[in-house]
Amino acid sequence: MPLHFELVTPEKLVRSEEVYMVTVPGTEGDFGVLHGHAPLVSTLRDGDLKVYASQTAEPVIVRVEGGFAEVNERGLTVLAERAN
Repeated sequence: MPLHFELVTPEKLVRSEEVYMVTVPGTEGDFGVLHGHAPLVSTLRDGDLKVYASQTAEPVIVRVEGGFAEVNERGLTVLAERAN
């Protein structure tokens, strides 16, 4: 099953899509999120968010600065101060 992923900044919704996995730069270290991940809230450090469309796909890399990540039953939401 795919993971629903949203990336939001104060200005706009940057991405909203179904993906295989996202690797998030958490302040305690990078962590990967797949469908069915346990609920989690983490702060972000400046770094690369890696979005994998499928298990064999090369990641799309999005640079993020500050913010939070939340995993819940609906999927993963990343609220970043900046994303490019």
